[in-house]
Amino acid sequence: MIEKYPTEVKVVYKNFPLSSHKFSQKAAQAALAAGKQGKFWEFHDALFKEYKQLNDEKIRAVAVNLNLDMAKYEKDFNDPKIAELIKRDTQDGVRAGVRGVPAVFINGKRLQKRSLEGFSAMIDAELKKANASK
Repeated sequence: MIEKYPTEVKVVYKNFPLSSHKFSQKAAQAALAAGKQGKFWEFHDALFKEYKQLNDEKIRAVAVNLNLDMAKYEKDFNDPKIAELIKRDTQDGVRAGVRGVPAVFINGKRLQKRSLEGFSAMIDAELKKANASK
């Protein structure tokens, strides 16, 4: 969608660690810590590939494999500001009615048809509304 709508679409990612997943909070902290070194998406994607087998060792291995500065990573991982951001994101999700992930919203409306066609249709409808109000 970013390629199709390079100037119209902006992606905003929010953390929503599931309480049913023992390592989801740590995974969110780890990805945000990696983001401080410009590796958020690489870290995020690596964790999601193994989300069923996550543990402390696997999370740390991803950091090592991405050649992160481990001292900085550890410091950022334990930064209370990262924990606060995750808490705020989670509260935003609860207020929006998120019950599971991934959840996708376009202009504050939940996307029901999570296919390329569904994304395009909803974005096109939102763009049409925005252009009509100009």
